[in-house]
Amino acid sequence: MTPSTTKGSILIIEDDLDVAAMLNAFFGVQGFHSWSVTFGEEGLRACQNSPPDLVILDIRLPDIDGFEVARRLRTNRRTKEIPIIFLTENKERENRLKGLELQVEDYITKPFDMQELGMRVANLIERSTRKSQINSVTGMPIGFVVDEQLLELVEDPRSAMMIISMKHFDYFREIYGFIAHDDLLRAVSMMIREALQEANAIAYFIGHLKNDVFLVTVEPFLLEKTRDAVARRLTQSLTYFYREQDKEQGVFKDHPLSFEIKDYLPETGLFKDIQVLRAEIEKLIQ
Repeated sequence: MTPSTTKGSILIIEDDLDVAAMLNAFFGVQGFHSWSVTFGEEGLRACQNSPPDLVILDIRLPDIDGFEVARRLRTNRRTKEIPIIFLTENKERENRLKGLELQVEDYITKPFDMQELGMRVANLIERSTRKSQINSVTGMPIGFVVDEQLLELVEDPRSAMMIISMKHFDYFREIYGFIAHDDLLRAVSMMIREALQEANAIAYFIGHLKNDVFLVTVEPFLLEKTRDAVARRLTQSLTYFYREQDKEQGVFKDHPLSFEIKDYLPETGLFKDIQVLRAEIEKLIQ
């Protein structure tokens, strides 16, 4: 996790200790938190244990090469979004193309200009940080974007708030796997959007408080209409995601896909204090 006092975290996977030390010193001065490892396998473990904001990866390593490291980072759910910069002495076109196939963000050959590398790193981390505030499945905001919306409810309480909690999504994932779970999550987000369109909402916001908990803000006079539209769509649709044989066998009898909707108008007083608002939300999403 990136320390709050730094611009971002960088893992350097480089077997040349002099180059690694030089990069660590440079990025430290620039305000980044960086650390280095020598082996590819060690780098993979480091990314799993504490995912950095960016990886600088040498292609030639003592154990596995940088291409294999990049491939394994890209095929792991926990690390697949980490930006990678290849650092190498090899200028062959074939290696550049191989890096592009692995969705490596940049490719720098030695010797390199430190200032240029620093600018590329800063730009990639900034882009990655913005991207990380969007749920990759639904395209809806998460993280500090949602926090800003909650703060806006307190500072300028013109909107009503609705929290939609989906139930037993974890059990559904255990039975059908991640792909089916992502399809379900994507479908639910589309139903919420369609409900807002049906209600003719204009000044609204949708985001994730958690992966299976949605925050919706809408004009107060449209709150009831929006809630009813969301509830109707979800009630009609959730059971369609079960296989017929699982319905017959009662696989989801004790853990049915369901939902709970809580809504709040500005006049309830909940929006007067951000700590009170967060405390109420925490009770709902636990």
